[in-house]
Amino acid sequence: MRICRATDYNDMSRKAAQIILAQIIMKPNCVLGLATGSSPIGTYEQLIEWYNKDELDFSEVTSINLDEYKGLSPEDPQSYRYFMNTYLFDHVNIDKNRTFVPDGLATDSEKSCAEYNANILKQGGIDLQLLGIGRNGHIGFNEPGTVFKKETHCVDLTESTIEANKRFFASEADVPRQAYSLGIKNIMQARKILVVASGEDKADALYNAVYGEITPEVPASILQLHNDVIIVADEAALKRF
Repeated sequence: MRICRATDYNDMSRKAAQIILAQIIMKPNCVLGLATGSSPIGTYEQLIEWYNKDELDFSEVTSINLDEYKGLSPEDPQSYRYFMNTYLFDHVNIDKNRTFVPDGLATDSEKSCAEYNANILKQGGIDLQLLGIGRNGHIGFNEPGTVFKKETHCVDLTESTIEANKRFFASEADVPRQAYSLGIKNIMQARKILVVASGEDKADALYNAVYGEITPEVPASILQLHNDVIIVADEAALKRF
């Protein structure tokens, strides 16, 4: 596990984007595991900037997203498919037929999750998985207590996650109570993992993930067992290091 220290959010975003840039240059047809939320937005903005300068080509890239809210359509402005289109896909030359996001409207959750797992294998596995980290140590929507061996599954969101995400909705009541998420097993099978973290509110979770006990109560702690993890975090997130 390597720690890359950044001065602030913008510096963190640029350093993380450089790692993704290198991955695409080394393997143009790579499979990127992508994340949503406020943490990676700056990283996506930097990638778009390089694309507009003809320094980056997404034409052969495949993407597999971490998660999606249950009950939201791809057209819903709060869905993660909409997020990815808005912050990345609509601005680069990626083939949207090769961008995969869990189906928030699936009527058969178990079947949909099994199909998502099968598709990861069909694509050859994830070369680089981008992650944020929740204030309670969650990665994806794998909340504290999640069994490490789980693959894609339907998650009941904790109150802390609902509280953290309500800023994106009209009210807390509008935040979905369930979501689909890649499981810890899927994440750990990625060849490389890139974690981005910014802000003092992530400091405890990040410290516990790196130096704490490996426990399902801090889902990100399992990353200690992966052989290729890079954490790019700003000074505020690294205040306990």
